[in-house]
Amino acid sequence: MDGYHRLQRRLILATLAATALAVPLTALCFDIPTAVSLLIGGLAGLLYIRLLARSVSRLGDERKSVGKVQLVVPVVLVLAAARIPQLEIVPALVGFLLYKPALIVQAVLDS
Repeated sequence: MDGYHRLQRRLILATLAATALAVPLTALCFDIPTAVSLLIGGLAGLLYIRLLARSVSRLGDERKSVGKVQLVVPVVLVLAAARIPQLEIVPALVGFLLYKPALIVQAVLDS
C-alpha cells in the first residue's frame, strides 16, 4: 500500500506540474481568459485524480467496486463552462485532461 501512496503522490505532483507549465504558456500564446479556463480545468483534473485515488484506495476494505463520485467533476466543469460566459469550454476540458500526460509519463518512468 505504501507504493500505491507514492504513485498517487507522484501522479498528483505530475498533474500539478503539467498544469503549472501549461497555464503560463497558454497565457503567452493566447490570452488570460483562456489561461484561466485552462487553470480551472487543471484544478478540476487534480480533484478528479484525488477522488479517483481515494475511491481506489477503499477497494477491498469497504467496497467491492470503484465509486462514481469522481464522475461529477467533469460534468460540473462542463455545466460551469456552459453557464459562466468567462469560462471557455475547450481550454477547460484540455486543462482537465492534463492528468492524462502525467499518467503516461509515470507509466514510462515505471517501466
